[in-house]
Amino acid sequence: MSLKDKIPNLPNLSKIIPNKIKVYAFVGPSGTGKSYRAQMVASEKNISFIIDDGLLIKDNEVIAGESAKKAPTKIETVKHALFYKEEEKMEIVKALKKYKPESILILGTSDGMVQKIVANLGLPEISDTTYITEVATQEEMQTARRIRVTEGKHVIPVPTFEIKKDFSGYLLDPLQIFKTKGRGQKPYISEKSIIRPTFSYLGNFTISDTVFRQILEYLVVKTPGIYKVQKIRVENFGEGAKLYMEVTIVYGFNVIDGINEFKNRARKEIEKLTAMNVEEFEVVVKNIYVPE
Repeated sequence: MSLKDKIPNLPNLSKIIPNKIKVYAFVGPSGTGKSYRAQMVASEKNISFIIDDGLLIKDNEVIAGESAKKAPTKIETVKHALFYKEEEKMEIVKALKKYKPESILILGTSDGMVQKIVANLGLPEISDTTYITEVATQEEMQTARRIRVTEGKHVIPVPTFEIKKDFSGYLLDPLQIFKTKGRGQKPYISEKSIIRPTFSYLGNFTISDTVFRQILEYLVVKTPGIYKVQKIRVENFGEGAKLYMEVTIVYGFNVIDGINEFKNRARKEIEKLTAMNVEEFEVVVKNIYVPE
């Protein structure tokens, strides 16, 4: 029995994705700075779409996929980056059908890898390949590799706020670079996000509960209507944190509007300072303080 007989509903990807897409490849060994230079290569070739480590990126925005760097092992990372699973593959295919890109840049560690991605996604053949040695010096590649091995850092060519949800709880460093293509050419700012994969040599980074408590207590001091904090509880909750807080308010304080405003401000401040998502935040008013 053939594969087609076993999976009769398997879609013909070549019919879903139009052949007019021009496919470019950007190839280089792992840790040599491909993702760091991806936007530069794409910009020089007027490409708005990039596929890198399981993500489909359009103009600095993740529009489909989930980063392979979240995978628990290196083997799973490779499988994810190649779109082996049908649901991962179809998510990218549907996005390509929706946005109809004229061209796309695919990043990979070898010619074979990018060709495999092209085949799995049903894309046309690669028309042009750029190698990392064409855009980076040997010294730059060695530096990038050293940072990857010693610090466990990896660059994804999208801004921090776009991947924060996927990497909640890990160290995120926004990186802005002012670049120019040459004399007389319009300069541009390229923003990237540095993350540590879950299998990083340095292990996972966590944030103490005390950090959340201190942020909330500081914001309470800045909120005249809340007299004091009675209790704070912080729990790990899926892809972020679950916060519970009991407070005493000042008599005359508008409970509903005031507490909602405090929660919104606290949520934004915590997510900005810790890069952790606040999945749930409950504030309970336990007492009322009446000034003399």
